[in-house]
Amino acid sequence: MFNRILGPRQLAAITCISLLAGCGLMSSGESDDTDPIVVGTTSAPSTLDPAASWDGSWELFRNVYQTLVSFPSGAFEPKPDAAERCEFTDPSNRVYHCRLREGMKFSNGDKLDAAAVKFSIDRISRINVKGGPKGLLGSLKSVEVEGDRDVTFNLNKPDATFPFVLATPAMSIVDPAEYPADAVRDDGKITGSGPYALDAYTDGNKAELVRNDHYDGFAERKNSAVTIRYFKDSASMVGALRAKKIDATFRGLAASDVVGLQGKQAGDGIQLVEGAGMEISYLVFNPKDPWARKSAVRKAVAQVVDRGAIAHKVYQDTVEPLYSMVPKGLTGHTTGFFDNFGDPDAAKAKDILTRAGITDPVPLTLWYATDRYGSATGAEFTELKRQLDASGLFEVTVKGRPWKTFEAGYRKGEYPVFGRGWFPDFPDAENFIAPFVGRQNALGTPYESKEITDDLLPQSRRETDRGAVVSQFRRAQQILVDDARLLPLWQGKQYVAASEEIAGGERALDPSTIMMMWELHRKTSW
Repeated sequence: MFNRILGPRQLAAITCISLLAGCGLMSSGESDDTDPIVVGTTSAPSTLDPAASWDGSWELFRNVYQTLVSFPSGAFEPKPDAAERCEFTDPSNRVYHCRLREGMKFSNGDKLDAAAVKFSIDRISRINVKGGPKGLLGSLKSVEVEGDRDVTFNLNKPDATFPFVLATPAMSIVDPAEYPADAVRDDGKITGSGPYALDAYTDGNKAELVRNDHYDGFAERKNSAVTIRYFKDSASMVGALRAKKIDATFRGLAASDVVGLQGKQAGDGIQLVEGAGMEISYLVFNPKDPWARKSAVRKAVAQVVDRGAIAHKVYQDTVEPLYSMVPKGLTGHTTGFFDNFGDPDAAKAKDILTRAGITDPVPLTLWYATDRYGSATGAEFTELKRQLDASGLFEVTVKGRPWKTFEAGYRKGEYPVFGRGWFPDFPDAENFIAPFVGRQNALGTPYESKEITDDLLPQSRRETDRGAVVSQFRRAQQILVDDARLLPLWQGKQYVAASEEIAGGERALDPSTIMMMWELHRKTSW
């Protein structure tokens, strides 16, 4: 395999902060307790079908589906999972071959073979859900199988990142007998080959996972079952943790709750694990909207927005201002928006608008997901409205919707400006650029930038040494700044709060900060 990690090794390191004396996360033994570990999150799946998802649904998928390669705890490059081995077989990085483990089965006992892998990958492109994971397969030309165990991916251009794409939960292997080839499965069930099987599911409420007895992969399951409970907000989730109704949380802690859990008065036998900070928040401008399509309007917004105030007032410094779509910590990161716009300045913003012939306040409606990125999102957009209105240059309306209707709305192009969050598919600067550009992208709004898609990204994909393509990434970020179609706001951290009885939290987050539920277990001694 090749060197793909762009930052220092501590990029994916986990630092433990404990509210007890000592961290208390390591266990001297594993529990035989068959009661499920109950984990809370505010990030409910938008779908149960991998072919339809390029979002937080992956957090469930990682635990119930399997990919050919994946990231074991502590790994910084994809390692074989459903595959016995995978490798490029040519020097140009155009042919990638995998050999499956022998005797693989799905959770229902059906055979998992090379044909099932081809079926699973091909249906992503065939179904082609708008804003779905087909955008990850831009370099894939064809999938060939030989016998039951050999799969070959032929690429239409060199792509050193392809193994990382295969490691994403979007490339989960599904049972051809249970999933339609040309439509999304919508019966509320899952047939995968991951460490767990989905025993029961209530949309927006609960997913009950049990050990998959047919699983064959790298995961060493340290518990017998996991129940995931989906909460509407951080406060109710933390309340459930304190009341011992859940054992841990893994997504959606509000800043106030993080600060409270860090405080001396917050004890109550709860520990806090801090993960690598590669989550980003940003605004998307719709090119079909009569105001948001104007470069001067977008740049005036960029000139007014005070990221520091958002980080401090709304998130209590649990996030930090971000001035590029590529977060700090990845090789190639720049501060382009600060370099171009400097500190917030309403006078400079007015000049930008005036030179474009815009003299009246610009009406803009900002949309956000009410139940996706944490309880502070509403407050964040209220602060954005305050800042923009205070400049005298904008008249802002803020509206929110639950994720499922919000997602459907932005895919239809309904929103002039909307907020999104991004957790990386894999830890590389490319993954904070490529998903957002092109006619079909993760945002559902076409953003054509031929220099990025036809020149800079292809150059970077020829290089397995990611440090050798810094100049390409820096140029791509400058194009994003010049266009101002995407406006980065902040870079966050991932926190896991857990009962003192739970161990494994420090190993449970993969490089994309997806929780590997099998790492959690109850302690048997102190």
